[in-house]
Amino acid sequence: MSNQLSQRPHRNFYGRLKGKALKPSQKAYLSEDLTALSPGAVDWHTNPERVPLDLAGLFDNRPVWLEIGFGGGEHLVHQAKSNPDIGIIGAEPYINGVAMLLGKIRKAGVENLAVHPGDARDLFDVLPEASISRAFLLYPDPWPKKRHHRRRFVTPEHLEPLARALKPGSVFRVATDIPDYVRQTMEEVPRAGFEWLAEGPKDWREPWGDWISTRYEQKALRECRTPHYLTFRRKD
Repeated sequence: MSNQLSQRPHRNFYGRLKGKALKPSQKAYLSEDLTALSPGAVDWHTNPERVPLDLAGLFDNRPVWLEIGFGGGEHLVHQAKSNPDIGIIGAEPYINGVAMLLGKIRKAGVENLAVHPGDARDLFDVLPEASISRAFLLYPDPWPKKRHHRRRFVTPEHLEPLARALKPGSVFRVATDIPDYVRQTMEEVPRAGFEWLAEGPKDWREPWGDWISTRYEQKALRECRTPHYLTFRRKD
């Protein structure tokens, strides 16, 4: 096992893992609920061979969706509740956000949801090829300084394994209020094997029909930033 662990790629992580002190109720959610919501062995110390996850067994052969960086979990729970015929996995390394999500899951009573409380890149390692039917990247960390743009999700390090995990023809949604993030998304996502589906301005100015506005979007609107809703399709 030690030899296999030594093959783990070096991955810098720049975001926050923890914020302010958790409430007692949030600590309880983490200790009581999180393990049961695991999609399977994702981390290198539990799966050094990088055996693919059994998504068919996890979600009873239902289509599987993926949200990358779910923040406080509003959208993730909304999609799970609105689409009981699918399974959805959320990946988020920020433990405060994970705790918030678990509280929302308890309240909503959804059961078609799995949670990876860590780096999405580790999850990509063990997602079977062409196993994901839809993916969401909603208000990702903008890393506004130019020297930090390589830390953004919309880089080959993230997009190439995402494209491998997505089924041909599947949809990838990106929402952001940062104009330069839009620019980088429009450059990098097509290079990774996607086509942009917009036919007119309303297709990126208006939210999707099943959209629920998150707290991050509400903050952007209060600060007079304009949301963009970008829809891509994984090429065949």
